[in-house]
Amino acid sequence: MTRLAGAAAVAGPASFITAWVVGGVQTSGYDPIADTISRLARLGTPTRGLMTGGLVAFGLLVPLAAPRLGRLVGTKAVTGSLLAAGGSSLAVAAFPLGVDGAGTGSGAHAAAAGVSYVAMAATPLLAARGLRRSGRRGGAGISAAAGLVAAAALTGSILLPPAGGLQRLGLTVVDAWIIAAGITALRADRLRRRPSTPPSAPAAPSPPSTAAP
Repeated sequence: MTRLAGAAAVAGPASFITAWVVGGVQTSGYDPIADTISRLARLGTPTRGLMTGGLVAFGLLVPLAAPRLGRLVGTKAVTGSLLAAGGSSLAVAAFPLGVDGAGTGSGAHAAAAGVSYVAMAATPLLAARGLRRSGRRGGAGISAAAGLVAAAALTGSILLPPAGGLQRLGLTVVDAWIIAAGITALRADRLRRRPSTPPSAPAAPSPPSTAAP
């Protein structure tokens, strides 16, 4: 189960990133700097299935990894934030934008995206506290920096153009953090399962040699 959790932490964000990269390349006139990821999952767009699949993969796999990553960084708060990130990703998929970017689901979509932004940015910031308490100051510093960059970029994507570029920066920083944590968990679990070599017994002393008469 622990190996599955580490693999899920890698596969979930990787699936989401792959979906918006491939979808953006396939969509004529799509500008990843100006246009948000949600536009790839709008009703009636050719990339809706691909992008919705990426959102669902993230929403299902990241919560599966959440307890393991919470233990890895030493705080249950990260488990909670990852569960919220996964659930809000499923909600974003469930309430797509209309063809014109609005529609009956636009309010629910915006609310789900807002929860996702907060949960994603909070994850490495919460991890930094757990890592610092356990004396892992290097990891704590990296996590804090990732969280601050994500929070600034995602806030900027709401307030400032270009929304797409800032959105991708903020989400990808946290996606990379989750993937790195998953790889770290996989390595730790592999070392834990490796059998320890028992100490070798000391060699028996040689009998004293006797001289020939």
